[in-house]
Amino acid sequence: MTERKVIVVDEKDSPIGTKRWQELSAKDIYRASALWITNSNGDILLARRAFTKKHDPGKWGPAVAGTVEEGETYESNIIKEAEEELGLKNINPATGPNERTFGSTYTHFTQWFTLVVPSSQEFVVQKEEVAEIRWFSKKELLQAIEEETHEFIPNMKRWADSFCK
Repeated sequence: MTERKVIVVDEKDSPIGTKRWQELSAKDIYRASALWITNSNGDILLARRAFTKKHDPGKWGPAVAGTVEEGETYESNIIKEAEEELGLKNINPATGPNERTFGSTYTHFTQWFTLVVPSSQEFVVQKEEVAEIRWFSKKELLQAIEEETHEFIPNMKRWADSFCK
C-alpha cells in the first residue's frame, strides 16, 4: 500500500509541500474537494460520513468529498472520489466556489463542484467512507439543518444556504 501524502498549502491556497495524512497538525492547511449533487427534480444528495472517519464521523455532509493528494488536482480528486464513494463514472462536474474551511482541529480550502444527475441515478456506496446517502428537498434540507444542526458537518448551513438559493 502506498503512503498517502496530501498537499499542504499557504494562506492563498498555493502549494508549499506535502505531508503524510497522519502527520497533519491543526496548523497545516490542506486541500479538499466536495461535490454538490442534485437530481433533475432539484433534490440534493447528501452522504452520512462513515462512523470510523477521523473528522465528523456519522455527520451528514456533501454527497462526495475528499482530501487532495500528492499528484492530484481538485478536479481529478473529486472525479476519483465520486467513482470510489458512489460508483459514478465519466462525470463532468461544474466548478463552484473555493472556500477556506475551519474545523476544530483542521483548516482546508474546499473546492466545490456541482453535478446534476437523473432522478433514476443508481449509486454504489463505499461503506468504508459513507454510512448512507439520502435525497433531501431544498426545504427539507434547510429545515433539518436548523432543527438538527448537530447531525451535520460544520459549515453545512452556510453551504446549503449558498447552494439552495
